[in-house]
Amino acid sequence: MALKATIFKVELTVSDLDRGHFETHALTIARHPSETDERMMVRLLAFALNADGRLAFGRGLSSEGEADLVLTDLTGAIDLWIDVGLPDEREIRKACGRAARVAVYTYGTGADLWWKQNAAALERLRNLSVHDIPIELTRAMAARAARNMKLQCTIQDGHAWLADDEVSIAIQPVERKAAA
Repeated sequence: MALKATIFKVELTVSDLDRGHFETHALTIARHPSETDERMMVRLLAFALNADGRLAFGRGLSSEGEADLVLTDLTGAIDLWIDVGLPDEREIRKACGRAARVAVYTYGTGADLWWKQNAAALERLRNLSVHDIPIELTRAMAARAARNMKLQCTIQDGHAWLADDEVSIAIQPVERKAAA
């Protein structure tokens, strides 16, 4: 019998001073059985950093060739494709051909090696941005994961503060590559 996804309910209040986005999002996140709390929380952070009423979670690990998060316009064209983790360079190139913008959020102990191996090929992709979330921060976020969460995320000058009722985590993603 196949294991089923675990459902997480999140009330995420985003105050993005950089983009002028102020909204509370009621999110339902399905965590694949093979997905860790750390990866799920990085997906949630990626949502907060790019929050929009049309931004949606993809089917995730269970579906190859799909974004972790996707923002489509009213015609169905992909405006923003977001991948989390250490995606295959070939898949990133495909995403860059399908979407106006692509963002990758790397994390974990292999992120530096992944970047060294893929940087030369990825530098040519003009619509790609790559950000690394330091491992101590992703682990701190994973420790806050719960089936029901009420979180606030404040974003200013490229810094983010993710907080619940007990803890506030200051996050500054490391920009490895900016989109042109």
